Parts: sequence; C-alpha cells; structure tokens
Amino acid sequence: MSGPLRVLLADAAPLQRAGLRTVLTGGQAVPPKGDGRPDTREIVVAGEAGDGVEAVDLARRLLPDVLITDVTLPRLDGLAVARAVSESRLAVRVLILTGHDSDDEVIAAIVAGAAGYLCKDAAHDELVAAVHAVAAGGAVITPPVLARMLNRLAGTLSAGTADVGARLSPLTGREREVLIHVARGRSNSEIAATLRVSETTVKTHVGHVLTKLRLRDRTQAVVLAYETGLIRPGT
Repeated sequence: MSGPLRVLLADAAPLQRAGLRTVLTGGQAVPPKGDGRPDTREIVVAGEAGDGVEAVDLARRLLPDVLITDVTLPRLDGLAVARAVSESRLAVRVLILTGHDSDDEVIAAIVAGAAGYLCKDAAHDELVAAVHAVAAGGAVITPPVLARMLNRLAGTLSAGTADVGARLSPLTGREREVLIHVARGRSNSEIAATLRVSETTVKTHVGHVLTKLRLRDRTQAVVLAYETGLIRPGT
C-alpha cells in the first residue's frame, strides 16, 4: 500500500473529534504487521461528521480507509452507521469507539459489520495500532470485552458443538484448519508459514471460508469458530 491512511471521524462533540485528530496525526506509533514489516503510512483525517447521517454520507463521498465512529451519535447511532456502510458495500472499514464495554453491544457491532470495537479510555498507541490493523483487513476488539466474550461462548459450547458438523459441513479439511488459525488471531503470513503454503493460497482459503459460511469478515469467522466449538478458549 502507498499513500496516507485516510480516516473519517464521527463524534457529536467537536472537542472529542479534535482530541482524536491530535492522537491520530501527531506522534504516531508504527505498529508491526503480521508479516513483521511495519506499516509506515501516515494517518490523515479526511473528514469529520457530527452525526450518523452525515457520517454515512461522507463515507460514501470520501471513501476513507477507516471510519472511526462513536457508538452514540445523533440521528443514526454508530451501529446503524456501521450497518449502512456494510450494506452499501463500501470499501470502508468501521472502528467503533464506546464509553462502556458491553458484551451485547460488541456482538451487535460485529453483526452490523464493524471491524473494530475499542473503549475510549484505550491508550493512544492502542488506538493508532487499531486503526492500522483495521485498515489492513484485521479485526480489533477491546481486550477486556474479548476475554468476557470468550468465557461467555465457552459456557454455550455444549449446545453449539452438536451443530458443528452441520454448520461447518461446507468446508474442506484444509479450510477448517485455516479457520482454526484465523480464530487464534494469526495473520495470513503466519498461517502460510505454519502450513508451508503461499500467502496467496491462505488468502484463497480464507475467502472460501467466508463465502461458504456466508460471513462478512474475519471477526464473524472467529465468533463462529468459538460458537460451534471448533476452537475453545485457551486452546
């Protein structure tokens, strides 16, 4: 990738948007990619919106790499914004910021099509790293919420395990293996190294998994892997 990483900010409070702009464009961290190479692209703010309707309109017109939206917005909330962007099939990744870490809310965000869910009290470097990760096609869920979600899913695995054969039956053995690695948070390059295949082959397998299971992205694939018992927390 070349050129700056373009973000769109959506928050009802101008002061909050100004704070995000400062964090994202000043003294940026350079997070490592999954292949070990740093993403050196500069983050630039392509636009700002004060409500959800404006955020969706600007996303369509500006096509930023990442839309960072507060979960609470006038006219359309952050979840509705993510849903509208996803349904429009825009090449825009959505990162939702929230003042509280609700398990149900993060699940709703994933269903709506968001690629990231981060608490507002996250460290500055964590926010910058999350923007880079989401822009690169990854998924980010604030760690405390992720830990609780995994525990919650673990409690329902007995019911889901009986259905694992039916839900995952469209996958080949290698595609299931790739899904397991995806659920463990491994990048395409890491999976390729483990399976001793090319990264292009892994990307093809991941694409087949998403298509066959009718999933929107890797985040939904991770949730399904835990729901069906294909992988268990801590394994």
